[in-house]
Amino acid sequence: MDTSLKAFLEGGPADLPERVVGITPPGVELKLPFRGGFEHFKVTGRHHDTPEGRLPVFRWYERTAVAE
Repeated sequence: MDTSLKAFLEGGPADLPERVVGITPPGVELKLPFRGGFEHFKVTGRHHDTPEGRLPVFRWYERTAVAE
């Protein structure tokens, strides 16, 4: 199973629909749309064992709102 394009999300809103997400391309930051804004995650250098394999951990660090 190819896990090179997936990440495990740590922190952020408890009601995020998924904790394993695709990343394209793999990088150091991830921005996910959620509830009218964006949740931002940064790579940690750690890994987490999931049912989908051992994935890099991205830790939540901030939320930004979408300008209206």
